[in-house]
Amino acid sequence: MAREFSRSRRVGQQLQRELAMVLQREIRDSRLGMVTVNEVEVSKDMGYAKAFVTFLNDDEAEVKAQMAALVELAPMIRSLLASRVKLRVMPEIRFQYDKSLVEGIRMASLVSKVRAEDEAKAKSADDDKSEETE
Repeated sequence: MAREFSRSRRVGQQLQRELAMVLQREIRDSRLGMVTVNEVEVSKDMGYAKAFVTFLNDDEAEVKAQMAALVELAPMIRSLLASRVKLRVMPEIRFQYDKSLVEGIRMASLVSKVRAEDEAKAKSADDDKSEETE
């Protein structure tokens, strides 16, 4: 029976859980704020891990500052993860901002705006038809 997930994927999921816990409970840096770890992709050789993160705010200047703080704290985060996750070699963590959540919210608001406009047009068209019949 074939495995459902590859080892790099299972390690990525474990690193995602532990990274979220480390960022939430052990890192006390006021520059970070609220960080969400969306996904961790581990390379096949387990040498690198790409962590996709989002922040509570989506201001471009603040996101850059928070990403710079994460890059600066990466070695310390790696050592904290190494104490929690038992791997022969802890992957080097590279943080990447994931704007898919922000884009999803933007797209949802655009869709709801268009639907509201369509409903308003349909209602005004119905009102015009009822006035013509009277």
